[in-house]
Amino acid sequence: MIELRMHAEKKRLARERLTMSKMVGMYCSARHDCSADVLCAACREFLDYAELRLEKCPYGEDKPTCANCPIHCYKPARKAQAREIMRYAGPRMLLRHPLLAIAHQLDGFRKARHPTTMTREQRMHSRK
Repeated sequence: MIELRMHAEKKRLARERLTMSKMVGMYCSARHDCSADVLCAACREFLDYAELRLEKCPYGEDKPTCANCPIHCYKPARKAQAREIMRYAGPRMLLRHPLLAIAHQLDGFRKARHPTTMTREQRMHSRK
């Protein structure tokens, strides 16, 4: 049972990466006249930044959606860029990638404790 839960959580982060890449691809193809598979340099750079932030998230596998997170790890310019991408791609995700969109909405119900209120063991467990 524990192994199944660990697999599901790892799958959840992979799904979050996939959701972000689909959103950036939709945005880039509409706004920068690129294909969804090949991103422009600015969008590729943003996606790399977003993946790095996701990788370094102190919540690890228990990560909430960024909108519900008490820690804001994006720089202000990148946060504005993410907001612009999500405002464009979010509503369109329901039509193009409905399962990813619904899963992302369900992830929005996750509650997150601030890492400073967690014990070291809890923080280390969440990063595995």
